[in-house]
Amino acid sequence: MSGAAFLEWRIALRYLRARTDNGFLSFIAGVSVLGVAVGVAVLLVVLAVMNGFELELRERILSVASHATLGGLDGTLKDWRGVAQRVAGRPHVMAVAPYVEDRVLLSHGLHVSGALVRGVLPAEEAKVGSLGEHVQGGSLASLGEGAYRVVLGKALASALQVRVGETVVLSAPRGTSTPAGVVPRMRRFTVVGLVDSGLYEFDRNVAIVSLGDAARVFRLGDEVTGLRLKLDDPFAAGRIVRDIAVDLGGGFTISDWTRQHQNFFRSIATTKSIMFLLLLLVIAVAAFNIVANLMMLVREKQADIAILRTLGLTPRSLVVTFVLQGTVIGALGTLGGLGLGLLVAANLTGLVHGLEWLLGTTLVDAKVYYIEDLPARVQAADTLRVCGLAFVLSCLSTFYPAFKAARTLPAQALRHE
Repeated sequence: MSGAAFLEWRIALRYLRARTDNGFLSFIAGVSVLGVAVGVAVLLVVLAVMNGFELELRERILSVASHATLGGLDGTLKDWRGVAQRVAGRPHVMAVAPYVEDRVLLSHGLHVSGALVRGVLPAEEAKVGSLGEHVQGGSLASLGEGAYRVVLGKALASALQVRVGETVVLSAPRGTSTPAGVVPRMRRFTVVGLVDSGLYEFDRNVAIVSLGDAARVFRLGDEVTGLRLKLDDPFAAGRIVRDIAVDLGGGFTISDWTRQHQNFFRSIATTKSIMFLLLLLVIAVAAFNIVANLMMLVREKQADIAILRTLGLTPRSLVVTFVLQGTVIGALGTLGGLGLGLLVAANLTGLVHGLEWLLGTTLVDAKVYYIEDLPARVQAADTLRVCGLAFVLSCLSTFYPAFKAARTLPAQALRHE
């Protein structure tokens, strides 16, 4: 380090120390550091929560939803066994399973609720998803054909006030014609398990029965609603299922998990961008504090600056001195915010639970946020972007006060000394 650079660093650090005559300035410098740190920490925690929410929601959706589905144009798929064999041999397809799906009305005593009934083959369903891993009090294997058993979502069972071992009445929309009119087809099912996937929307609406029982209730005969596909790359599900439908000659309806839940992820991305811009203003305010601190320092140190100039310190060195001082404030604030943000993000779930216990309320309601906990995932790209912007804003805020100090005229500054 050259002599000039050493002198610039020494002056900059000296001005940052607390002294009896500039204690207020040192306090303002501390507030500036704290402002940058708080801004960085808050922004990191918010982005971590948004990332964690998106990843957690995606994982839970993929654990219970189809990567892609292939169905018939008229709502049912005929000769589904032949189609399933052809699809299973396609590249990227890991497993295929038939399903029957329709809306019904479930009732238990005085409690009534709409639900989405899904008929499955338990052995095949285990190949395309991990739904069976979320079943409590029973298993999908207990859904024997002709036994009329059902596995309900945990939230749906709570709404119906029904427990494992009790029965519910299923009313299908495709009724039976009688002289008195169309009477809904009703069938009593025994609850043999509860699904607790952690995804409230799914647990509140789903009812799983055997494929044969669902086909009989909905009068589908040997037809099914469609085929569920498990793919080696879920994020390319749209392209893969489209290529499969085209290669099979068309005549199919296709869908994938990204299309079915695209509004969730689109809203998360939009909210994340808006929150980033809004919270960046917190860092910008802290940068303005740095400007105010340096401007007051320049005004108080007019005599010192004039003496340094008369001793041979160049305007360039003065600029560097004040830029270094602001840079130190920005660096300390950024590093402090980084440490605080990572610490909070790593312990966020426990902090939220503690705050819920302290306030006696629920901050993360599954009915609103679809999940029961508040996960946080810190991504390196977000960390670099936040810390980089905070440091750059801090550095930019030093230039005006630094050039103001460099333009100080020694004679004018010492006139009243």
